[in-house]
Amino acid sequence: MPVLLSTSHIGFESEFSSFLGRKRESEANLRDEVAEIIEIVRRRGDKALAEFTLKYDRFQLSSGSLPWSDDKIESEIGKVDPKEQDALERSAARIRDYHERQRPLDENWTDVAGARLGWRWTPVDTVGLYIPGGSASYPSSVLMSAIPANVAGARKLVIACPAPGGQVSPLLCMAAKLAEVDAIFPIGGAQAVAALAYGTESVPRVDMIAGPGNAYVAEAKRQVFGAVGIDMIAGPSEILIIADKKNDPNWIALDLLSQAEHDEFAQAILISTDSGLAHRVRIAVKELLNALPRRKIAGASWQNFGAVIVARNLDEAVDLSDRIAPEHLQLCVASPSKLAARIRNAGAVFLGRWTPEAIGDYVAGPSHVLPTSRSARYSSGLSVADFMKRTSITGFSKESLLAAGDAAETLAKAEGLDAHGMSIRARLDAARDQ
Repeated sequence: MPVLLSTSHIGFESEFSSFLGRKRESEANLRDEVAEIIEIVRRRGDKALAEFTLKYDRFQLSSGSLPWSDDKIESEIGKVDPKEQDALERSAARIRDYHERQRPLDENWTDVAGARLGWRWTPVDTVGLYIPGGSASYPSSVLMSAIPANVAGARKLVIACPAPGGQVSPLLCMAAKLAEVDAIFPIGGAQAVAALAYGTESVPRVDMIAGPGNAYVAEAKRQVFGAVGIDMIAGPSEILIIADKKNDPNWIALDLLSQAEHDEFAQAILISTDSGLAHRVRIAVKELLNALPRRKIAGASWQNFGAVIVARNLDEAVDLSDRIAPEHLQLCVASPSKLAARIRNAGAVFLGRWTPEAIGDYVAGPSHVLPTSRSARYSSGLSVADFMKRTSITGFSKESLLAAGDAAETLAKAEGLDAHGMSIRARLDAARDQ
């Protein structure tokens, strides 16, 4: 059953610390298995991809499967329901508008010594986007990952997405078109990450891999980091709701279940300042679970990793929330903006009773690719800047080198790096002789 805690109980601190320390990821040690898959793909390229795809996704890759042809993609797009197409287009427009505002600015100035300083931003050239498939289709993840990369100016965007039985969602193809993706590869798992990181005969080697996946994908991203950049190591989804007594328990229960249905390792937590609401939400979750098509997954998540915590006041709720550092934080309270200003650790914050986390998964605007497993303590959600590199610019004149060079030479000598100091001294001597 879900964990039930109250800050007024003796022993709460010990119980809460134990709750925070619980692992939600699969206990299986995948390191060696994933390392073997990566090495096989590096050595055997497309042949390895074909074998893994047949084994795990039950279809045979053909010479025309990598990537899928434009004709096949357009054929799939033709199956999209007009209402769903309109929803995707509206979502894409909102996401693009939000991320256009994230473009970082170049800077250039001359300091008091006369040196020219600054920085400039340039995009990553080629980005590989991993999009989960299998038990659910996520065209929203295409938009949320590819549009920030496209806005950043990446020259090439490719998608790797498992296609069980050789089938892929028409909505995913439509989303890829809206996000201006260049190619779709029907491959998944650690083998897809390896192909993107090192390249094969058909899959281009990319500079960065972004997007969530299962435990195999996460471990593969961890192992290829360095050969390529990655966005983050994403774990199971999370939601934390802080709610006062003036809430509909059914709404809160549905919000909790909206994340629980993602994955049996997902986590849904309620912190309420009202014990009566906390009790009613627990009852509502139990009743609403029975009507969910994904009730087996959501039920396992809620029973194994869910929690209901009763706090004495919002001060305690904020403190507990910051210690949890949730991926998604809903503030269902009377003054959500005021409370949000006090939050330090959260991937995304949703303000008020009319802002369910689910709106953020689709049409709000910010990318829904967010830090999990308490990593919001030190990291952020996916943004345009993740697909860009900042290069510093430095330019000294003779006069500015004379103003600052002596200090640099002194520090070089202090570190025992003689050539560093001599490099500066040679120019200082020349400048003073002129």
